[in-house]
Amino acid sequence: MVKLSVVVPFYNVQTYAPETLESLRTNARDDFEFVLVDDCSTDATHDILRRAARELPGALLLRHERNAGLATARNTGIDAARGEYLAFLDGDDWLAPGHLARLLAAIEELGCDFVRTDHVRCTGKARTVHRVPVGRRGEVLRPRDAILPAERSTSVDYPYAWAGMYHRRLVDRGLLHFEDGLRTAEDRPWIWRLHREAESFAAVSTLGIFYRRGVSTSLTQIGDARQLDFLRAFDRVIEETAADPDSGRLLPKAVRTYCAIIAHHVGSIDRFEPPVARALRSRSAAALRRLPQDVLRAALDTMDDERASLLRRLRRRPALRTEVAA
Repeated sequence: MVKLSVVVPFYNVQTYAPETLESLRTNARDDFEFVLVDDCSTDATHDILRRAARELPGALLLRHERNAGLATARNTGIDAARGEYLAFLDGDDWLAPGHLARLLAAIEELGCDFVRTDHVRCTGKARTVHRVPVGRRGEVLRPRDAILPAERSTSVDYPYAWAGMYHRRLVDRGLLHFEDGLRTAEDRPWIWRLHREAESFAAVSTLGIFYRRGVSTSLTQIGDARQLDFLRAFDRVIEETAADPDSGRLLPKAVRTYCAIIAHHVGSIDRFEPPVARALRSRSAAALRRLPQDVLRAALDTMDDERASLLRRLRRRPALRTEVAA
């Protein structure tokens, strides 16, 4: 019987994959499996993974015939996973030895649907600890209670799928899959759905995930059109939250977060290619006009002057004909 399945997507990470795979080896157990998903890499990543499939205990290698993005690669791994519990890791990150066993022991002792844990952010040689924004540790909590308050960072603002472990019953309930085709912000609808619909979770201080920032192939470093998928991702968050029976309390948080992300991207617009920058402004303005305007006004009133002014100007941009037609 497989106790834990770890889903690990890879795409053109030949420089980092050996360290990722070695960290899996130092976490291997007879009842663990590692579902390695090659998202149609074009460098030496697939050759590295083929060797790993022979040498890494519990490894299962899957390969996409075309690049489909992180969300779809994770879904491929979830569909193939056989474990009672599931976890995620990205192909350029790594784990401390024994981390998975410690996290598994924590979730089994707590008996909850999922646990969230802290991580170490690695930018070059710099190391910083980032903690789950949940104050009560090692205690089973109601997930939707961790969504609010709207004006503070909460658990839905810590969306990293790899920073946790999840019981298979979440797969059975349709809560663990990601939205196919999203190239960025794929974890935002996912974390909101988990917190609205799962029954129990806990935050634990099991530090052992190392998240590599500043990778040149990461979409966060590339200013092309794929970055704009954050708009589709947050549109889904708004749509699903608006349909929730408790939307009156939860929607202000969703709208405020959407506004903050739009302000972040538009505020750093120079990193985008010119056509993408134009599309970013236009589509962000349209997104602001789609939001419930009373909730939007209240959200802007709680934000700092710089971001609020940027968003108000953006909302007043004339709608393009294509937006009106849509």
